[in-house]
Amino acid sequence: MEAPVNNSLQQFKNLVGTKFQLYNSLFTSLPFHRVEKTGIFLSLFLLHCEEGYARGNSPQTIMDSFFEQYTTYKDEQQRTDLLFRFVQYAERQVVLFDALEDAAFRHIRDLEGAGTLRHLQSEVIQEQAQAQLKEKLEHFSVRLVLTAHPTQFYPGEVLGIINDLARALVEENTSEVNMYLQQLGKTPFFKKEKPSPYDEAISLVWFLENIFYRAGGRILSFLKAQFPGAVSSKNPVIRMGFWPGGDRDGNPFVNAAITVEVAAALRASIMRCYFREVRNLKRRLTFKGVENVVAALEAKLSRNLFTAGHKADISRQEILDTLADIRKTIVEQHNGLFVHLVDNLISKVEIFGLYFTSLDVRQDSSVHVALLDAVADKTDALPKDYASLDAAAKIKALLSISKAIDPAVLENPLHQDSLRTVAAIKQIQETNGEEGCHRYIISHSTSELNVMEVYGMFLLSGWQRESMTIDIVPLFETIDDLRHAGQVMKALYENAEYREHLRRRDCKQTIMLGFSDGTKDGGYLMANWSIYKAKEELTRISKEYDVDVVFFDGRGGPPARGGGKTHQFYASMGRNIANQEIQQTIQGQTISSNFGTVDAAQFNMEQLVHAGITNELFSSREVTLTRAEEDLLQSLADAGYAAYNKLKNHPYFLEYLDHASPLRYYAEANIGSRPSKRNANAKLNLNDLRAVPYVGAWSQLKQNVPGYYGVGSALQYLDEQGKWPELEHLYQHSLFFRTLLDNCEMAMKKSYFPLTAYLAKHPQYGEVWQMIYDEFELTKKFLLRLTGESELMEASPIDQLSIQMRERIVLPLLTTQQYALTRLRELDADPNNGHGRETYEKLIMRCSFGIINAGRNSA
Repeated sequence: MEAPVNNSLQQFKNLVGTKFQLYNSLFTSLPFHRVEKTGIFLSLFLLHCEEGYARGNSPQTIMDSFFEQYTTYKDEQQRTDLLFRFVQYAERQVVLFDALEDAAFRHIRDLEGAGTLRHLQSEVIQEQAQAQLKEKLEHFSVRLVLTAHPTQFYPGEVLGIINDLARALVEENTSEVNMYLQQLGKTPFFKKEKPSPYDEAISLVWFLENIFYRAGGRILSFLKAQFPGAVSSKNPVIRMGFWPGGDRDGNPFVNAAITVEVAAALRASIMRCYFREVRNLKRRLTFKGVENVVAALEAKLSRNLFTAGHKADISRQEILDTLADIRKTIVEQHNGLFVHLVDNLISKVEIFGLYFTSLDVRQDSSVHVALLDAVADKTDALPKDYASLDAAAKIKALLSISKAIDPAVLENPLHQDSLRTVAAIKQIQETNGEEGCHRYIISHSTSELNVMEVYGMFLLSGWQRESMTIDIVPLFETIDDLRHAGQVMKALYENAEYREHLRRRDCKQTIMLGFSDGTKDGGYLMANWSIYKAKEELTRISKEYDVDVVFFDGRGGPPARGGGKTHQFYASMGRNIANQEIQQTIQGQTISSNFGTVDAAQFNMEQLVHAGITNELFSSREVTLTRAEEDLLQSLADAGYAAYNKLKNHPYFLEYLDHASPLRYYAEANIGSRPSKRNANAKLNLNDLRAVPYVGAWSQLKQNVPGYYGVGSALQYLDEQGKWPELEHLYQHSLFFRTLLDNCEMAMKKSYFPLTAYLAKHPQYGEVWQMIYDEFELTKKFLLRLTGESELMEASPIDQLSIQMRERIVLPLLTTQQYALTRLRELDADPNNGHGRETYEKLIMRCSFGIINAGRNSA
């Protein structure tokens, strides 16, 4: 195993490291103002930062001494002008590095190695497991749900350039590379206006059309070719989900009209893909008995796409039937010529239908509570005293709803829109098919009543019980909610009417579990362990009631939000956790970093498919935890939770984050349509603060608290209890525990405490900084002892080197951001001097862009 790793590492050094140095020199010819000096100055500044931090200097001291030693600039304006040019330069260095990694992907990752479908093929043959695979594939699927893009700082134009730049790098076309780098120099990275939810949706449609459409087709075609008869057309294994335009939780800009508009855009997008592919097929399938059929299909797709006012008159089944007829004719009369092209299109139609991706609707439970109180007040659909009833009486009243109401009778626009959204789901299903929009997700689900409130809303909107083609999905997020999730679902399963609804939905219940808010609430170990235990409990209870439970994981990019090596988590789930489907959110830069090219998307999707299948097929895998191992993990989670709570409950904890990081500027960065707090007017508190800015702010501080805090304390506690041998055994035998710690190492590798060491002496916040630093050092000490490594991420040398190189690129930005924050604090301390505030605020935000893009999964 060592040789391939070393070979891949060398390839990385050659194709990414060395080429970065070579192409980076091209930046000296970029059309920036005084660029010839910017490039030289930035190199000097980077070295000056590294030397300064090694001496224990603060960002302010480093910045001041740099200007004194290397420039003649005394004027503040001149200095900030140079810093903005540094930002421009570094942003484009990050883009170059991204493009080089994308271009080198197939050389540094084994596309036929462990975790791929080629590897699965050899495993199935070796174990003679063809029959078990066929049985598994009847129901198993991977659903990737693209969420709104709150941490994607690249505008669409820049994403396109990265794509073209990667292609030019693969072809080693230096003149094209030079042109694209010049194009980058003239292309703005900064969004002057906040995107609308529709803008967010359209930016993700680019990935659907250019990446997932092709990668999904390849995967399904491969499975069909290698395992004939194993894949059913009713279950295409790959599914896509979508949140922009449907997720209205805390986003006042999403409404029913937007949801319908986004669904229409998705339908038009997939029809365009089919139309282009059928038109290309027409150039190949020029045979008798086929040519006219292809031409007729092209004409019908064209009418449905381009003729204004044309009523949709084509269905998924009609396209599949037509392609099946074409295939039959080719095989029987034309020696199967070009049949692979037809097969590939069939696979795509089976996956994407006429909806491209299922549009999920999500809203917070508190909105439903207020809405139903208003319905009771303004109509006779619910009892007048509804608001004062207990939960059981409220459920009885909701189940007694016998007529639809007009949303216009409600005064609050949000309440009106909530009911119109439920009606809009039916409208979308009529045009895009049931799969186009069939899930309603409830944030902050805490009770049976929360689910039945949504059921009641559908009745109020005119849906009939027997034809309610909708899955109601509770989302459990906080540690407390996760602990009580089993009781909530048990109560639901015992509700006769809800059980009947489930029966009509094939006895399948989807439950969403949120990693992000769980980590924010309970720390890294407790959040991950609570979700694991909730899955065990929910699996057991669902089996008792003959319900097939499907888990939908709300994961962000970094380990602190459930990200990192996610496929290993799915491979590590024991047999006492339902594994019918893998469903997870893909968000932030994870979309462009893990799924930014067809090769990368296919590789990462295959890893998830492989994890879900092999977890069940090959029993030799030691994944199911024993009772003793579970007890050990519970002890770790409890100790980690206690340590994290001590930090979280420190009187200056959130104030420290607000003081030292760019937290308050997230809302002003114009990177997403959703506000950074659920309650925009409330004082800063952890409950209202979104997980994205919370985790992202720690990331830009280079402290990454949610990704490791409490792990060192937990390991130390068990060591003191004499449990170290058991911990070593657990690490060696539990993939779940290893993955937990691997991802923890990643969060720590992206930490850099010299950046903020100056805060250790702060009279108010020094204690918080010291607590965080001490926990980092403690965690590092015990992790290295447990893994037997001499440095963090030693077992993943390519990822380790990538992180090191990226962190070096952004060190000048981190220093600049901390310097700007310090200057702002000085201005705050002098009420008579507001001069320069706007400049420093803009500098902080601009630095955020490069820092987060370089991190790939930092928020």
